[in-house]
Amino acid sequence: MATLRRLRQVPRHLLVCEKSNFGHDKSRHRHLVETHYHNYRVSFLIPECGILSKELKNLVMETGPYYFVKNLPLHELITHDFIHSFVKKGSFYALTYNTNIDEDNTVALLPNGKLILSLDKDTYEETGLQGRPSKYSGRKVMKFSAEESTVMSHFSNYRIQEHQPEIALSTVTELQCPVLRSSALQGEPEAACSAPELLDWLGAVFSHTELNNEPHNFISTYCCPQPSTVVAKAYLCTITGFILPEKICLLLEQLRHYFDEPKLAPWVTLSVQGFADSPVSWRENEHGFRKGGEHLYNFVIFNNQDYWLQMAVGANDDCPP
Repeated sequence: MATLRRLRQVPRHLLVCEKSNFGHDKSRHRHLVETHYHNYRVSFLIPECGILSKELKNLVMETGPYYFVKNLPLHELITHDFIHSFVKKGSFYALTYNTNIDEDNTVALLPNGKLILSLDKDTYEETGLQGRPSKYSGRKVMKFSAEESTVMSHFSNYRIQEHQPEIALSTVTELQCPVLRSSALQGEPEAACSAPELLDWLGAVFSHTELNNEPHNFISTYCCPQPSTVVAKAYLCTITGFILPEKICLLLEQLRHYFDEPKLAPWVTLSVQGFADSPVSWRENEHGFRKGGEHLYNFVIFNNQDYWLQMAVGANDDCPP
């Protein structure tokens, strides 16, 4: 019975919400993006928008490519040739794919050149390396992103494939959106919704969930938080693949300047989800899966250059930076 009760429990998570302005000297929006290394999905939502600008659409279409290398021995990442060709000449990202962080051996290469190994007990003892126990109980293919010709030629002795991110573009009509005020992170009764309420709503929108709370709907009884307003059109874009922080910085910068010319939209959002089985979340903070494996962040960008930053991880992880 105790096991059954645990299975019924809703997974806990840690959520940090803060407010700042892109023009502030101490704004840490760029650092936050640059240190969240392994991203598999990026989504943005623009209310009162029916078509993307040329600049924004070009950025979306130029997100890739990335590469799969099958059965790559780990020692290839510590050879003198690899370190000289990639690590010392820029930023290189790599992550094992289709491995479970709580059960399998998982490896991540960070852009600062550090190689993170998350190993089971037997493998750890075989390596003879000095390490530390994981904070989380329990504990194939390598995935990369770098210059096309260099990566393809360097790993030509292995089965390597180039992939492009999947891009989904859509226009949502008659979308009920929460009313937000940039100065009211915690919301205001009957005047504005809070940051956590917005994040729940965004999850429903990105999942294409019905938001009308109809009595005959047995899949979801969720509805938009109040107060709300209905927008005629909203543009939704989702990019799925292996997405570099540098690309996300460019998207964030472009969305930040979306309001350089007057727009009907009072705000736009940019949401980023990390790989659930990455051994790290931000920087070198250890990440575990347990019941969810989430580590994500969301920007709400207002037309006065204020922004909200929301960061979430699973309950076992360290608090977001």
